[in-house]
Amino acid sequence: MDDLGWLRLACDLAALCPPSETAFSVGAVILGADGREIARGHSREDDPHAHAEETALARTSAGLAGATIYSSLEPCGERRSRPLTCSELILRAGIGRVVFAWREPSLFVEGKGVELLRAAGVEVVELPGLADLARLPNAHLLG
Repeated sequence: MDDLGWLRLACDLAALCPPSETAFSVGAVILGADGREIARGHSREDDPHAHAEETALARTSAGLAGATIYSSLEPCGERRSRPLTCSELILRAGIGRVVFAWREPSLFVEGKGVELLRAAGVEVVELPGLADLARLPNAHLLG
């Protein structure tokens, strides 16, 4: 599977999220350096405040150098519900590549994950052709 296929899977996972009026529905998939899936998750899957990237990262052990994380939404760079943002968690895990579909709208916080990740040397790839798919489970928030 290529980047579009993995990102489409992340978008499909977002559709599994319990709806929320205070958070986006997001899906995430982590691939190892060898291109094999390591973990996946979606927002609020195990915890009402958990983000998709956070859930997927919690299901990994070590060895994420060379890994890629696919997220339907730009990883958060600001967060109110936890001390660490998803961008910080990605950096701490040593993931070197992030692929996402949709830039975080400034509905809850300012979306600045891309800038934080790039400033730290992470390769960030935006595939906006799937942004509509990423927005679908969030339509109730977008009016």
